[in-house]
Amino acid sequence: MSFLMGIIVVVAILFFVFEMLRRQKLREKYAVLWIIIGLGTLFLAAFPGLLELASTLLGIQVPANLLFIMTLVLLVGVCLHLSQEQSQAEDEVRILAEEVAILRAEMADVRVQLDAAIAAAGGKGPTTP
Repeated sequence: MSFLMGIIVVVAILFFVFEMLRRQKLREKYAVLWIIIGLGTLFLAAFPGLLELASTLLGIQVPANLLFIMTLVLLVGVCLHLSQEQSQAEDEVRILAEEVAILRAEMADVRVQLDAAIAAAGGKGPTTP
């Protein structure tokens, strides 16, 4: 029964990942990660003896403990990756904000010059509302 339940859960998660990918709610690079994790979990659910063999080879008495260790390592890796992505996004936002501030300052200078040119030509006042 646990075999069938494991397969149903993994297939449901894979379906959810593909649906999010189809609706463009999840980027491809993250979808690949979750698909690989899902297929690996599906493989372990289909062949539970592999987990027992791996735990015996690594000297871990309970196969579930190996699964918990693998999950913990995976989650730490995902957290590190997302932290790196967040840092890059913050850098990009900072750079864009600086560029917008420079463009606004340049635009204000152009408006001042344009207003001065209009006033010198005898125009009817500033162009800014």
